[in-house]
Parts: sequence; structure tokens; C-alpha cells
Amino acid sequence: MGNKQWTSLLGLANRARKVVSGEELAIKEIRSGRAKLVLLAEDASVNTEKKISDKCASYGVPLRKVPDRYMLGQAIGKDARVVVAITEEGFAKKLITMLDGSLWG
Repeated sequence: MGNKQWTSLLGLANRARKVVSGEELAIKEIRSGRAKLVLLAEDASVNTEKKISDKCASYGVPLRKVPDRYMLGQAIGKDARVVVAITEEGFAKKLITMLDGSLWG
């Protein structure tokens, strides 16, 4: 039930140009302090997961897991995406609330 809500909010954030997808771009946003939230697919490789979670931890960026790369990509109208960074505080806060309250995991 909660799935649809966060994916449509992510889609909205994407249309507002507040979403960056892909590992390298996400890391760039984390480093620059622009990333307010990072979403990582549960099916990301161990390597990617470690890299992203370490970066988020050292820069104090919230990190949330989502079910898989296809759902993440679909939410922003693209192919499979493993990592997505949200660069706007309002969207980030709302997504955290939705994901923390969702029952998929």
C-alpha cells in the first residue's frame, strides 16, 4: 500500500528536477552537500552498498533502502536505477516519513 505513495512522490521530485540518479552523480551530490536523502535499491551490489552507505555516513546524509532497482527506476521514468539522491529538503523529509512508515520491509 505504501509503495505507490513514495514512488509517485519520487516521480514528482524528479519532474521538479530535484532527483539525481546513478552512483557517480549521487556521490557527487553527497560530497557537495546537496543530497538531502539517498535511496538505495535492496538489490544493489555489496560494493555499491558499502560505497554509498559509507559516503552517506561520513557526510551525514540520510539513507533509505527501497525494494529493488526496477521500482526505483520506474518511479523516475527511467530504466533500473540502483542509487538516487534527492536534493530538496521538503521532498527528502516527506520520503523519509513515507518510507519509514511503509510496510514493505
